[in-house]
Amino acid sequence: MRKVELTYSFRDLWRVAWPILLSLVMEQMLGMTDTAFLGRVGEIELGAAALAGVFYTVLFMIGFGFSLGGQILIGKFNGENRYEKIGSVFYQSLYFLFFLAVLLCLLFEFLSGPLMSLMVESERVAAASVSYLRWRIPSLLFVFVGCAFRAFYVGTTDTKVLSINSIILVVSNIALNWILIFGKLGLPAMGIAGAALGSTLAEAISLLFLVIYTSRLKHREKFSLDKIEPFKWAGLKEIMSLSVWTMIQNCLSIATWFIFFLFVEHTGERSLAVSNIIRNTSGFIWMGLSAFASTTCTLSSNLVGMKKEEEILPLLFRIIRLTYAILLPLLILFCIFPKSVLSIFTDLPDLIQASIPSLWVLCGSYLFTIPAFICFQAVSGSGKTKAAFFLESASLVIYTLYCLVAVQILRCDVAIAWLSEAVYAIAILSFSALYLRRHFKRSVLNN
Repeated sequence: MRKVELTYSFRDLWRVAWPILLSLVMEQMLGMTDTAFLGRVGEIELGAAALAGVFYTVLFMIGFGFSLGGQILIGKFNGENRYEKIGSVFYQSLYFLFFLAVLLCLLFEFLSGPLMSLMVESERVAAASVSYLRWRIPSLLFVFVGCAFRAFYVGTTDTKVLSINSIILVVSNIALNWILIFGKLGLPAMGIAGAALGSTLAEAISLLFLVIYTSRLKHREKFSLDKIEPFKWAGLKEIMSLSVWTMIQNCLSIATWFIFFLFVEHTGERSLAVSNIIRNTSGFIWMGLSAFASTTCTLSSNLVGMKKEEEILPLLFRIIRLTYAILLPLLILFCIFPKSVLSIFTDLPDLIQASIPSLWVLCGSYLFTIPAFICFQAVSGSGKTKAAFFLESASLVIYTLYCLVAVQILRCDVAIAWLSEAVYAIAILSFSALYLRRHFKRSVLNN
């Protein structure tokens, strides 16, 4: 059997992945900053930030899911050396994402309050969640447009600017949170609302940087970015053929996670506070995994453009090995020193102690989550977004059933609830591996 010569070496993988990793580290710190500050305010605010934060993420994932379709197309055109078509994809994505952000802001300005009151049992948590969302939802205007820029830079594998942008985002957020949450520099203390407003203003500053940087990009003409293209239905339709599935898929994925937090909230305010801490602790690992998963997605789409689909399976195995090598030591440290990690987000000893079992469960689940997410992104990156949608939908059904039985019906301990992450990972790994084995028939040899 012929050995497949890989286009991308370990060095190439790291060259694309590390700027994405750094940008994700900075972006994850946005939520971590909110949690770290609010963990000093109180458990109600901490739990409310969890619910409101996941609710916001559901909305964000609609726009992010659309941008993934654009990213896949940009990666394909980049691999085919059809650079002149990239600008069209970028501008059509930009127009649609801005319109979508305006629509969602208007819609949920009126619906967020009634929805939270309907879904959340604790009146104090519901009120704090609404206070957060009132200031956070407007940031969709900046975040969605930023997704179009991110799709361009990731799709063309020019990811360095994302790390710079994310540093600006986090530094701005830390400063603004400190000022607005605690009422520094003569301003009133806004509490949880200050956390939301600080994040929104930081997103606006981040977008401003991307606009200025892109306007001065040396290769703007190469990608047809120098001339602003008018809106075209045909261009949007081409993107939407891929994006409709990634939009629904990403929205459903986070929506089921929101359901998980609702189930946990019904078991008590302490369980909700624990879950928020675990969610943010997971971010340390998740951002590393997401960086390599994004690399898998964009390099897979580039390989499709280069007519080298036979390299996709060897590529993802190489990325899985690299991801394990980097993340496993971190997982081990989390298990050995759980109190040191958890104390980042709260200084309440009882809350830290209550969170340790859930942290151990989370770390164990990543043994399955790492290969699962990378295999899944290989399916999406190769342009099979419809198949990816059905693979994840099947996995989410299994995940939701587990949450319903373990959390809502049996009211199990919060650590047992977090076993849902392992259940989901095993399901999506099984489905993705079967799909890849079926559709990529070429033998994979040692590389």
